[in-house]
Amino acid sequence: MEQQNNNAPVFNIEKLYVKDLSIEVPNAPQIFLESQTPEINVELSTSTAPLDNGFFEAVLRVTVTAKLPEDKTVFLVEVAQAAIFQIRNLGEAELEPVLAIGCPNILFPYARETVTSAVTRAGFQPVLLQPVNFEALYHARQQQLAQPAGNA
Repeated sequence: MEQQNNNAPVFNIEKLYVKDLSIEVPNAPQIFLESQTPEINVELSTSTAPLDNGFFEAVLRVTVTAKLPEDKTVFLVEVAQAAIFQIRNLGEAELEPVLAIGCPNILFPYARETVTSAVTRAGFQPVLLQPVNFEALYHARQQQLAQPAGNA
């Protein structure tokens, strides 16, 4: 009975892991005496790579920088949250959105928790990352790629 669905789409999370994590507090301990509220900057990027036969690694990189108005760094956190996904029986047209939208959507809550935990362990108030619409980012990127090079 199992063989009748041999061509059914497959999507499984095989392994979730933190691929890279770093936190820097370059101006410690003096920075803990500051009373100003830092400005928080968040940068996101995603990447995917095929592994073996139907397995893919997806990585969501999050960089959070907190700076005071005079450009003094309070802290810098970099997280590469990753997973191995098994994805089978999808055409190229279906695979690309799964990798660019579905995988980052799964990784984001883990990356968010890792950032919050690292910032708190460094002695600061938690940073709670706002939700990200990876579908909108994907479609914006597709539109950008569709524009002729002369219009960029």
